[in-house]
Amino acid sequence: MPEMGKSGRFAVDEGRLDVLSRAVEADIARQAYDGMAIGILHEGRVVMQRHFGFAEREADRSLGEGDVFSVMSFTKVMTALAIFRALERGDLSLGTRIAEVIPEFAAAGKQRVTVAQLLSHTGGMPFTLPGLTEEIEGDLRRTVELACRIAPVNRPGEVVSYSAQVSYDVLGVVAERVDPAGRRFGRIIEEDIFAPLGMTDSAIGMPERLRRRRVPVVARNPTEMNLRLAARDRRITAETELPGGGGFSTLADMLRFAAMLASGGALEGASIVSPASLALATANHTGELPNNTLAAQREMRGWEPFPAWLGLGFFLRGTGLFPTPFGHLASPRTFGSIGAGSMVMWVDPERSLSAVLLSSGLMDQVDSHLRFQRLSDIIHSALRLAP
Repeated sequence: MPEMGKSGRFAVDEGRLDVLSRAVEADIARQAYDGMAIGILHEGRVVMQRHFGFAEREADRSLGEGDVFSVMSFTKVMTALAIFRALERGDLSLGTRIAEVIPEFAAAGKQRVTVAQLLSHTGGMPFTLPGLTEEIEGDLRRTVELACRIAPVNRPGEVVSYSAQVSYDVLGVVAERVDPAGRRFGRIIEEDIFAPLGMTDSAIGMPERLRRRRVPVVARNPTEMNLRLAARDRRITAETELPGGGGFSTLADMLRFAAMLASGGALEGASIVSPASLALATANHTGELPNNTLAAQREMRGWEPFPAWLGLGFFLRGTGLFPTPFGHLASPRTFGSIGAGSMVMWVDPERSLSAVLLSSGLMDQVDSHLRFQRLSDIIHSALRLAP
């Protein structure tokens, strides 16, 4: 990675980064969450890389440089990139029907669901998988066998309804079945993404080599979903494969991943996807449709409906004033990912600014979005015209 510094038509105001540090320290002091790792890139240079607070508050264990986070739904971006790599090999297209690759998926009215629809959460898949047990979760092939039997909850292609796990589990098996070497999902991600990018402290599942540095998932806000995520985290092993949320990584590794995205799909000679693929993946594929999954929260908080702004594996900033963890000050082309109640990663290509924020201590999902909106706006405001 390049050394810390400044370059380009904007310069980073270090005083604004001090404001960011104080805001995070105040949040941790009032126990909104337990700790946070923050990395910021500008023009390819690291301008901030800091760890605050606790990896485990109850154990008085400070958060440090080598600590390994469950990166939750950041894993979806990795899965999406595996699908785009298959597209670039000519093994499928975005219009490929899932049933062409997984014939058993055609059951119960899913015969027309496409790769693009699963990537953009418009394939009619549920938020969680009915009938999924602790015994099955993490066993990718058994999970997808169950997913093949369910009916869509919405007419495919007509509703944006975020699928926390199901859509991307299915895409993980699609990646396996079209892989020329017949590799398992975890190995595809390890060999095609982590290894080329030098992400040596990243994995799908939790291998023994990383276990000692693991940041446990703790439900600081004990919602039903957060408690379920914390319980799932305790069960994850080296063999667990969750294409929608089973990756692990450090801040340093995720900064390398973000740098690759900011550079158009390549880093230091390692090409993960083409600029053409990344441009398509980070375009708006849901139009003006709202994210149906947020309907209850919108109603409860008195918010008007707003567009989902989803790409193919990515969330987008888009235009308009609505809650966004990328910050209101982000340029419309900003894209990235959000991890359940705990993290955000974004790339603002217009300003050559990127950020990775990983926290310990799960918050309520929407409260977490608003937390990151506030922190992201501080980051965006740190850019000033270079003298």
